[in-house]
Amino acid sequence: MNDLLKTTLAHLRELVSFDTQNPPRAIGNDIFDYLTAKLPGFDVQLEDFGDGCKNLLATRGRPQTLFNFHIDTVPAGPHWDSDPFDLQVGEDRATALGACDIKGAAACMLTAAAQTRGDMALLFSSDEEAGNSQCIQAFLEREHEYRGVIVAEPTRCKAVLAHRGIGSAYLRFRGVAGHASDARALGDSAVHRAARWAGRALDYAERGSGGEYENLRGFRFNIGRIEGGVKPNVIAGSAEMKFGVRTLPGQDSAALLTHFLQLAEPHEIEDAATTFRAPSLPTAGAYPPPASLALAQSLGLELGEPVDFWTEAALFSAAGIPAVVFGPGDIAQAHTADEWVALAQLDQVTQTYARIMS
Repeated sequence: MNDLLKTTLAHLRELVSFDTQNPPRAIGNDIFDYLTAKLPGFDVQLEDFGDGCKNLLATRGRPQTLFNFHIDTVPAGPHWDSDPFDLQVGEDRATALGACDIKGAAACMLTAAAQTRGDMALLFSSDEEAGNSQCIQAFLEREHEYRGVIVAEPTRCKAVLAHRGIGSAYLRFRGVAGHASDARALGDSAVHRAARWAGRALDYAERGSGGEYENLRGFRFNIGRIEGGVKPNVIAGSAEMKFGVRTLPGQDSAALLTHFLQLAEPHEIEDAATTFRAPSLPTAGAYPPPASLALAQSLGLELGEPVDFWTEAALFSAAGIPAVVFGPGDIAQAHTADEWVALAQLDQVTQTYARIMS
């Protein structure tokens, strides 16, 4: 193990020790204090937008390219075999909550920053996992002079220039509460109404295709949460569904969400709304997007294929800043118990960042 990788792992050990689970979005300043301390010579500005949404922008010199890292993680969940906040380093991998998504990339950059003296701009944000991207949207409301952005997400060290769009929504079903012995429970239970909608939605998702974009086919659909009712002998008076879609570049996520919402019977719905919607990368057009391709090539990054997941690179791109997604790790390890990142990829990205900044 070389010295650069040892330093990256030391940073990663510290970064994963900070609890930045989102939810509950109770993210303090301790991790930002650590980042600031490890970036001497940088002009550091911390903005707090409330509700756990914070941006730390660190700049050195007059950089033209911005590197973006989110420091929040998904909740750990109950199935970890080790302490999710204590980095475990094995023969070929480092395991901890956020090691892959994406504190590993942030650790790589801290190592690279200390090894170089070039112009750099680093944006660390804290609400990517919240599903509303307040930090990036607030950042993009400010004036900037960046000609490109590298968004660190797990891409197996390949430059990704295209990915799906995203949309999420909820449905609150109305029921008529009462004793479950009544025959009307079959039709009046809000949980039953939600289940019937779920069946129709899943049927449509299984039938639906909706085109293609390079190696991506159709749309993605997922019911992420079902909640409602009281107990088995009570007809449920209320139930809620939260679901999401992932669309192809150029596909209308608003229309797709509306279609799923309209699969519900109107008299059964108490409330319905789209909670988040963001464009694909690119928003439309042929592949590869010329500006993003030029950025990746100028930085000497190996190209990868379009990916199924969404990143905040789409927000930068939609605002007119050419965007590339690039980082260590595999999305298959993100959001899982015993999340891990390959040591070889941490080493590769650390050296890539150092090369770029030199």
